[in-house]
Amino acid sequence: MSELNNKVIIITGASSGIGRSTAKKLAQEGAKVVLAARREERLVELAEEIKSMGGSAIYRVTDVTSRKNVEELVSFTLETYGQIDVLFNNAGIMPLSYMKNGRVEEWDQMIDVNIKGVLHGVGAILPHMLERNSGHIITTSSVAGHGIFPSGTVYCATKFAARVIMEGLAKELVKTQIRTTTISPGVVDTELPDLIADAEVRPIFENPDLPSIKSEDIANAVYFALSQPPSVAVNEIIIRPTNQG
Repeated sequence: MSELNNKVIIITGASSGIGRSTAKKLAQEGAKVVLAARREERLVELAEEIKSMGGSAIYRVTDVTSRKNVEELVSFTLETYGQIDVLFNNAGIMPLSYMKNGRVEEWDQMIDVNIKGVLHGVGAILPHMLERNSGHIITTSSVAGHGIFPSGTVYCATKFAARVIMEGLAKELVKTQIRTTTISPGVVDTELPDLIADAEVRPIFENPDLPSIKSEDIANAVYFALSQPPSVAVNEIIIRPTNQG
């Protein structure tokens, strides 16, 4: 029997990419997944697919930039299942651009989703986990949270922030049984580059020779972190294509 059997797991950014693949993987391992994202039609489709495979899935349309939305997601899950074992803070956007092009609205969007979204998730779930003295919070950062590259200045800043938030949280929770994990993927074959509107940057990510890994590879990393015994905390995983520099 899987370590995740009957565990209740919230996944934000579940409508595509890493979130979608992780939801399917964890449901296959017996978890009760709660799917959260903005695109309801995608959530409905994924929930039905998981159920057709014999898994358990429910969904709630959620915008992580809204603290109220995220709090309602947590309340909805508790009303349905009575507990939450894992929060996977996975929602994120990557509209890369050169700073000289002044795409300020995109900077604001990245700050709202990639940083505030993480904070909203932690803030909403922490009281419940502290009360139970149990739980696991996972956040998707990036290799961009470890190094900076041209056109990624603001994006990298948000992913550095996500790492710092998780590191600080881990230190605050060191005397509890609540674990934290930061997942830092390299280039993954997902929809993230679709949001790149800067005409100078987009061709870089349209290169068919760009090394990438699959979202299923990240799902397996998430499962690895979750499947460790309670005495083991996998605090950070960096996972990238073999040929990514």
